[in-house]
Amino acid sequence: MYQFIQVANSILVETIQMLCRESACRVIRALRSKGNCVAASWLLLASFVVPAQSDLPTLITQLKPSVVAIAIYNPTASPRLKLLGSGFAIRPGNLIVTNYHVIAAPIDPAKNESYVVLSGHGQQPLVHQIIKTHSARQHDLAVLQIDSKLPPVRLASSDYIAEGTELAFTGYPITGVLGLYPATHGALLSAVTPIAIPADNSQVISAATLRQLREPFLIYQLDGTAYPGNSGSMLYRRDNGEVIGIINMVMIKSSREAVLSDPSGISYAIPVKHLHQLLSQFNIGTEQ
Repeated sequence: MYQFIQVANSILVETIQMLCRESACRVIRALRSKGNCVAASWLLLASFVVPAQSDLPTLITQLKPSVVAIAIYNPTASPRLKLLGSGFAIRPGNLIVTNYHVIAAPIDPAKNESYVVLSGHGQQPLVHQIIKTHSARQHDLAVLQIDSKLPPVRLASSDYIAEGTELAFTGYPITGVLGLYPATHGALLSAVTPIAIPADNSQVISAATLRQLREPFLIYQLDGTAYPGNSGSMLYRRDNGEVIGIINMVMIKSSREAVLSDPSGISYAIPVKHLHQLLSQFNIGTEQ
């Protein structure tokens, strides 16, 4: 049945294209009869141009090898790996981008704990040691240098993108449950908004929120559902695959416990311009 629908859809598309071209041909003949050959030539060319469409399945296949997970490794614990969030590789391939809050928790040296990067998927991921870490706490970003290279993604420019742009993000949602199986979620850029959203009353405003209110910066608000493990996931355009932001938080609808059972459907991402600033500040990526 599925194959029949595919064939029927293909025939329908070809029929519509044929009818459109036949209509165009009638207009072309009319234009030529009136001596307007230039307009006829342009219409002839346009009749064979098919508008470019995003191919999300192809993009996902291309981008998945760049997706990683961030974990704490403890050789004496069971399980040995505690998955924390997501990340992605950028040029030259040994640099991993994630959120600062993913690696902010202190580890216990007495237990030989260490942060590691996991690549691949399934039951046997590759474990990469972290050699160096650069971070921008105010923008919730971190860049980790690992001991090997992965396929890098392409970063967009520092310009903000237009509201209404169709996007997607790929990472490891609910990492403790699903394991290393990357998942992709679609999203629409709903707004470019200050990161500090005013609280209902002054009693729930933290010191960090006050600092952000004094010096706010703009982030992307998304009409898409992200989960805790998506922190650090790459947010990219569906038309060309360029990474335009990093998922860093989700609006909690009722309580933290209900984030899985009752998601708000609103997520936020740090624009890639702040990643460019971090890379420039520390000259990251200049050393091969």
